[in-house]
Amino acid sequence: MMELTAAEPRRHHLTQLFLDGEPAVKIDTETFLRSGLRPGDKLDDEELHQLILASDARRANEKALYLLEHRDHSKKELADKIARTAASREAAQAAADRMEELGLVNDEAYARRRAKELFERKKFGPMRVRQELRLKGISSELIDELLAEYEEESALENIRAVLERKYPQWQEDEKVKRRAFAALQRMGYPYGQIRAGMSLAELAEE
Repeated sequence: MMELTAAEPRRHHLTQLFLDGEPAVKIDTETFLRSGLRPGDKLDDEELHQLILASDARRANEKALYLLEHRDHSKKELADKIARTAASREAAQAAADRMEELGLVNDEAYARRRAKELFERKKFGPMRVRQELRLKGISSELIDELLAEYEEESALENIRAVLERKYPQWQEDEKVKRRAFAALQRMGYPYGQIRAGMSLAELAEE
């Protein structure tokens, strides 16, 4: 058995526990207050372990809610951020699962909004959109479904818009054309689409 000899407040809503006179672990303050523990109380290894788990879970859920207040996240993105800053990987995943159960995380809705932003606002091509969504943990099946909704014509119009906005001299200057081609490849357009998009832009100028 160990004796809780002191409990001192720390930053970020944490409380430092001292066991048998030595600094031990930092616990979420709300979790500590709910435990009812007071200096002089005894606790064993299992009780300490359960206290740490409860603290970890509460911090993970609080961080999840904080992140979701600011913007949408995919489930994987949310779990990754929590694990990096507030809690263990297990607690972070459990918190992300909980947010999904509550309807606060919805990968399909998130992926649709994100794909629309990448295609329509950032003018990214299909390969870049696939990469960005995969990094957020979106399933391959859902990515395929979303990409299928954006027809070839939309991609060609995007290419034309990028050329007009960023590379207006691409038809007169071969160096500018090469830079534009390379930029469009980085944006996720395959070679064939870039050639087709450039042809479409050329026809529009005639």
